[in-house]
Amino acid sequence: MAQEFLVMKGISKKFSGIQALNNVDIAINEGEIHCLVGQNGCGKSTLIKIISGVIKPEKGANIWILGNPVHHLTSTSAIQQGILVIYQDLSIFPNLTVAENIAMPKMLESNSELVNWRKVRDLAAEVTAKIGVSLPLEKNAGLLSIADRQLIAICRAIAGDARLLIMDEPTASLTREEVDQLFVVIKELQRKGMTTLFVSHKLNEIMSIAERVTVIRDGKKVGTYQSKELDNEKLIYLMTGKNIAYSRPQDTIKPQCILEVKNLSKKGNYKDISFCLHEGEILGITGLLGSGRTELALSIFGMNPPEKGDIFVNGALVKIHNNRDAIKNGLGMVPEDRMGQGLIMNHSVEANIVVTVMKTLLSRIKLIHLRKRKKLALKLVADLNIKIPDIDAPAKTLSGGNQQRVAVAKWIATDPQILILDGPTIGVDVHAKSGIYEMIKSLAAAGMGIIIISDEFNEVYYNCHRILVMDHGRLLQELNPQEIKAEDVNDFNILTQYTAN
Repeated sequence: MAQEFLVMKGISKKFSGIQALNNVDIAINEGEIHCLVGQNGCGKSTLIKIISGVIKPEKGANIWILGNPVHHLTSTSAIQQGILVIYQDLSIFPNLTVAENIAMPKMLESNSELVNWRKVRDLAAEVTAKIGVSLPLEKNAGLLSIADRQLIAICRAIAGDARLLIMDEPTASLTREEVDQLFVVIKELQRKGMTTLFVSHKLNEIMSIAERVTVIRDGKKVGTYQSKELDNEKLIYLMTGKNIAYSRPQDTIKPQCILEVKNLSKKGNYKDISFCLHEGEILGITGLLGSGRTELALSIFGMNPPEKGDIFVNGALVKIHNNRDAIKNGLGMVPEDRMGQGLIMNHSVEANIVVTVMKTLLSRIKLIHLRKRKKLALKLVADLNIKIPDIDAPAKTLSGGNQQRVAVAKWIATDPQILILDGPTIGVDVHAKSGIYEMIKSLAAAGMGIIIISDEFNEVYYNCHRILVMDHGRLLQELNPQEIKAEDVNDFNILTQYTAN
């Protein structure tokens, strides 16, 4: 029987009278990959902060590390015990080199006023070689992709002698191929004795990587299960207490082609792309890393102008050189990175919703009409069923699902005819996903043409009338979801199969 690295019993925590965790137990075996799942707000983040010593549990909690009782777990003592957390923001120093980021724990540990740069480079090279990854050690970390920054964070944890690595939503902003690469690294770490606590909303990934899964719901532990005992439906039920079934969109398509793309090309991005989007249609565009799907969407929205080809809106040729031209022609776009590009996280919900239509809210003397602004924001909050404590609450305080709804509301405020959604449910839990999908379908039913960009095949399968598959900048296939068997959709490598064919 495997030794338990960490055991916690009777973990409870209240914030301002709200019970975040209620008598939760968790045991993580040494050398296992353990997954922690639950809806947003269920208490996962609080539990991670208690495990890493950032916050203290209520009285009555008991903690053991490798069989030894721990009476006062602080962030410092947790690090000394080898417990390290990689949060979603990764906490990378963008202006330092990759090597400096990796060696940071040892640099701080040395307490020396002088840095031995050869030791820094040697340590970084040793750690990257240990887990079989290749990184440009002399390059500034801020210039690298999110996937590479994720690897830097892992290497830094290893350099800090991590024994339990906690990864909070590590795949939220990664492509399918980058996820595969990350999983290879995690399994290599396991072979070398690392214990991993993996937090994710993506069910297929949980089944693919975890040996055991602990489910939290409404601050209470539902149970710990062998992953081989679970399937998607059972896991969704354990997380939500409900059976959530995704329904296909109704036939809301009208004959009119509201957006037509003809022979669009941009060197290094995509080549000779043509398609038509109808009124009331939800069109999916999918593909693996490097397929060109996001670059194509950005071109249609004026953020990545094509070198060749034409765009027609309602049959009329339009020139879209920037996002202002796109908005003027009835287009809106919710980007993949809602935290960095879609929302101003420190600003209020109201400010985020109206930011695209500020000019229309000016009075005759060019002052913002505050009553009109609030009325519009409140209407969209109600229309899109956005759950907020207050219209003045900062966007960063909302759950992932509600942040995404605010990002959509911002563009609905412009009354678009065409809405492009790039990665509409990235970092969103199962229950919130279902709500976002229903919102998308209701917008299409009202006559809006919608393009969903996603590398999750089941997302486009369940929500789109048609699916375009791209690979290496070319349009490979047009698929009718009704002709695809539902049991094939859960295949983790289905996109690889389509692109290979």
